[in-house]
Amino acid sequence: MILSAAELESLLRVQHRSPHQLLGMHPLGDGSGVVVRAFLPDAAKVELRPTQEKGRPKFALQQIDKSGLYEGVTKEAKQVYAYELHVTNYQGGKRVLRDGYSFLPTLGEQDLFLFGKGDERRIYDKLGAHLRQVDGVWGTSFAVWAPNAQRVSVVGDFNGWDGRYHALRLLGASGVWEIFIPGVGEGAHYKFEIRDANGNLKLNTDPFGFFFETPPKQAAIVWNNQKFPWNDADWMARRAKQDALREPMSIYEVHPGSWMKKNEHESLTYRELAAPLVEYVKEMGFTHVEFMPLAEHAFYPSWGYQVTGFYAPTSRFGTPDDLQFLINALHQAGIGVIMDWVPAHFPRDTWALAQFDGTALFEHEDPRKGAHQDWGTLIFNFGRHEVANFLVANALFWLERFHIDGLRVDAVASMLYLDYSRKEGEWVPNQFGGRENLEAVEFLKKFNHTVHTEHPGVVTIAEESTAWPSVTRPPYLGGLGFSFKWNMGWMHDTLGYFSRDPVYRRYHQNDLTFAMLYHYNENFILPLSHDEVVHGKGSLIRKMPNDDWQKFANLRALFGYQWLFPGKKMIFMGDEFGQSSEWNENASLDWALLGMGPFHRGLQRFVADLNQLYRANPACWQADYDVDGFFWIDCKDQDNCVLSFARQNRERDNVLAVILNLTPVWRTDYRIGLPRGGRWREVLNSDAEMYGGSNKGNLGGVWANDYQTHFQPFSANFSLPPMSVTVFQPEK
Repeated sequence: MILSAAELESLLRVQHRSPHQLLGMHPLGDGSGVVVRAFLPDAAKVELRPTQEKGRPKFALQQIDKSGLYEGVTKEAKQVYAYELHVTNYQGGKRVLRDGYSFLPTLGEQDLFLFGKGDERRIYDKLGAHLRQVDGVWGTSFAVWAPNAQRVSVVGDFNGWDGRYHALRLLGASGVWEIFIPGVGEGAHYKFEIRDANGNLKLNTDPFGFFFETPPKQAAIVWNNQKFPWNDADWMARRAKQDALREPMSIYEVHPGSWMKKNEHESLTYRELAAPLVEYVKEMGFTHVEFMPLAEHAFYPSWGYQVTGFYAPTSRFGTPDDLQFLINALHQAGIGVIMDWVPAHFPRDTWALAQFDGTALFEHEDPRKGAHQDWGTLIFNFGRHEVANFLVANALFWLERFHIDGLRVDAVASMLYLDYSRKEGEWVPNQFGGRENLEAVEFLKKFNHTVHTEHPGVVTIAEESTAWPSVTRPPYLGGLGFSFKWNMGWMHDTLGYFSRDPVYRRYHQNDLTFAMLYHYNENFILPLSHDEVVHGKGSLIRKMPNDDWQKFANLRALFGYQWLFPGKKMIFMGDEFGQSSEWNENASLDWALLGMGPFHRGLQRFVADLNQLYRANPACWQADYDVDGFFWIDCKDQDNCVLSFARQNRERDNVLAVILNLTPVWRTDYRIGLPRGGRWREVLNSDAEMYGGSNKGNLGGVWANDYQTHFQPFSANFSLPPMSVTVFQPEK
């Protein structure tokens, strides 16, 4: 035996931090031959044979320890060469394998340097598990960042989940551990066995795992997510040329597990979801689908907002290929795909990211910085280069591997403020004594800059509920760099107004007008998201006051106001047909409601027609963020709860007049100013009988004469249906 007692002990106890130095083939120190060592606990006999003869020797390895450590020496070769191990086990079975300890590292110094610097944007191509061919041999390389671990092994169904077989080597000071294992193919299950900084042995999932077992199981699965045959090149090319600010955007928010189910207990798979979802979204006229988080999560009731596998679509609904199939189908139908992305926090599961190597690796050590008070989760350490790299690369991963068109970033406010949801003494000020999380700010700027420069046409959306300035202005102007921001103030004020009995609305008309005072500060999206129909808040239709007729009339008016007000649009699934019950992630939407009376189907048809009107008229979206794209005609008649405004495109050759009558009173001969004379055609009336209304209106249109009112050169007398929105367009 050539090994020293200490070296032997380190191998037998699986404590060596670079086992490749001892295992595999190595020249003897005096240059007289080579030595080979292999750890094979089930082997009764081991013979080494060269993969190419050419005078290279074959020889037997001898067991030097009963645990299964074998060693062999030959003087017939001076240099290392490629070889196979022919193993006979104690039952007489035979197998041939290539030794994983005979291969050079699959990561280079440049990869490790850029990762340590925080600039390896495709680190997901380097860390994790990757099918590859090395020196003509197919297998899987495994790499993981665990700088404070004492030892890391990969265990799986290919080695009996035994950490002695495949201990990884530590690559310098990078904190990255690596090994290439020949013969491990797609579908293999694995975890990392880590002896952490405190000497405790733990099993962890792969932070860069591409596919996982269905929860509550936790093993990662070796997977090639680059084999799907995409055919959305035309869509991707068009997207790159578009300016999203000047395009229509009406978003349908979807939870894939509960939009439609096979039965009470079984959701549709990604592939099964594709056909009905594409057909429905096209029929309804939405431009985009926004999926609630698709990344793997152990706790289903978190709806995906407590991510345990940032680089893997949840396996609850199929494989990564199946999700790619769904997105491809949406793109082929001309529908964009937005995904909720959650870089703000992660759960405390120590088998995932928390205390990954026995230390606060991804999070902060100090709970005043690293513990999220509201959700019981942990906050990323955005100031650590490798952590920021992990997240920025994750954003690129979803854009590149899954062709996602937009990322809606969850809980941005919780990232920006060190004192978010904390009392005095529960947080640590920044270096200047302030409450701003400077590291998170820099991370968000870098994320947005990287996404927008590398993927033109992709949008980023901030769920940000405070008055933080310039969220949607570029970083070079001091902004965070998002494309859009959710207008949470508009959502709160609007729902507050429409939830009131019409008797009291006269005192709250400013709830509907206030948003225009700050509208041009940001590029806003007007959201009515899942957050408004959960946790006891009730469904959207149940927020509306009075009897069913008024409830549905109210909701139609609300949607009309939302779609025609400046800003892009978003509603949650089920809202479009008046889902009666509060959303439940375990149950399908109540599609049966569409067959029960006129109201639900009427609301659904109204939303479809609203989308059609919206998309057909550039006045509704081309100048959303231009001062000339909107002006009030009259917003002061609070006694009658009537508002009117105009929308127009940049060239002002497409103009719409919008009138809201928000009491159940039919008003006739109501004069409203107009910017043009002649006949104005009624192009939408939420009170139409086909929508479930009372069918009152203007007999197809009105004539505007040169009687000036509301500071407009023309005006007309209108009939305003009860609880309605009506839209008029000048005839050419």
